[in-house]
Amino acid sequence: MGFYIKNKDEVTRGNIERSIVKVPNAEQWEMQSSAEKRKYQIIVHVPSIAAPPTGYPVIYLLDGNSVFATMVEALRMQCHRPDKTGVVPAVIVGIGYQTNLPFAPDRYYDFTSIPTTEFSHTSDGTLLPKQGGAAAFLTFIEEELKPQIESEFNINKSRQAIFGHSLGGLFALYVLFTKPSAFQSYIAGSPSIHWNKKIMFEAEQKFISCLERSHINAELLIGMGELEKQHVSRNYDHAKKLSDRLAAQSNRGVNVKFAEFEGEGHTSVLPVLISRALRFALKPEK
Repeated sequence: MGFYIKNKDEVTRGNIERSIVKVPNAEQWEMQSSAEKRKYQIIVHVPSIAAPPTGYPVIYLLDGNSVFATMVEALRMQCHRPDKTGVVPAVIVGIGYQTNLPFAPDRYYDFTSIPTTEFSHTSDGTLLPKQGGAAAFLTFIEEELKPQIESEFNINKSRQAIFGHSLGGLFALYVLFTKPSAFQSYIAGSPSIHWNKKIMFEAEQKFISCLERSHINAELLIGMGELEKQHVSRNYDHAKKLSDRLAAQSNRGVNVKFAEFEGEGHTSVLPVLISRALRFALKPEK
């Protein structure tokens, strides 16, 4: 997981002894899901600023291997002056895997509700890994990870967010559609709607039908890079149309924002999306 999972505190290069750089106020451990025995690397950052009486807001961050440090540093830079930045201190919970790569093949299983019938290979030509474990992954988050986090850290259960990008963005939408009470803020960056387009549309329609019977309180930020308009998947168009459809449900408790980031592509959008997501999910309480 990059520079923050080194076991040694020092390293010698040439004849110079150097210290390993680590993310401040961060700790990690391994968790194994009860039902499927899948292993996850959990990384948690706790602010150095004291928690408010209601507890810290929390962001559950998918693909923790890739952007945990990015989000933590963005938060550390902004949370000391919420009156100026619009960002309050929060606990960041990265959900990652036992790898030093930014993305693990395991994400294909955890972030998809069913195996795709439209694709057989990844963009680099390799066969797709196993898929279809989103329901089990959500159960792990809700029934195992959240209880542990809430037992060890001072968490405000009424201010919980989930952040996912690409397939992670698809999973964030899946959670909103199937269990909207799981989080109050949903950030779906460049969601891979094309992956299970038909199934996701059906889930969206069921979600909208539920809104007709029951008012909820949830906010959704969909972020896309401007350059994604040119991608063959047409996910920019899919995401914009989804945003428009859900925005029509604002009177039923769904607050939707769509953000386009100028000059950014599918991967480069992540740092700017993270900064926007902090202001979206961590607004000072009125």
